[in-house]
Amino acid sequence: MIIDPQHRALLEEAQRIAPKGVKVEYTDGTIIMQAPPTMIHQRNLLHLRRQFEAHEPDGFVPTENTDLESPHAAKLRNPDLAYLPEEVMELEGNKAPADLVLITVEIVSPSNPENDWVGKLRDYAVMRIPLYLIVDARDSTVTLFSEPNHDRYHTRTDRKFGETIRIPEPFGFDLDLSRLNPYA
Repeated sequence: MIIDPQHRALLEEAQRIAPKGVKVEYTDGTIIMQAPPTMIHQRNLLHLRRQFEAHEPDGFVPTENTDLESPHAAKLRNPDLAYLPEEVMELEGNKAPADLVLITVEIVSPSNPENDWVGKLRDYAVMRIPLYLIVDARDSTVTLFSEPNHDRYHTRTDRKFGETIRIPEPFGFDLDLSRLNPYA
């Protein structure tokens, strides 16, 4: 599915005028704009990214805040972290095909948690992204969703900060959650 041309024009205008650091996403006819992340958000993402980088599959690289588009849905989502094939980094602009993504990682925004827990959970499954990791510093939890099918994931694993969570192949490691910080 392709984004309606009128909506695409509005989306591109919103991206053009958005202040630096503001995320602009599109789902189900709605443009979502989100403020820049907090320092705790950025610190938690850094701890996760370092661990993923130590286990990244050959030919794949991390990318932060890259727009993901899918041929399966008229959606444009921008995860905090995603893993894409290295050759995608040679494309012009900031859009990448969602069907090439191995995992998306989101640090839940305290101002709009529904975006990560409802909208992105549904959209990433529709976009057929194999793994979706949600870090929710509001309640010190981490949830991994896998096995996407249509508009939902079939498998869910929950852990608390301080524990570990298994990230399946092609990463194949236990993600240490002990250095994650909750929101105040």
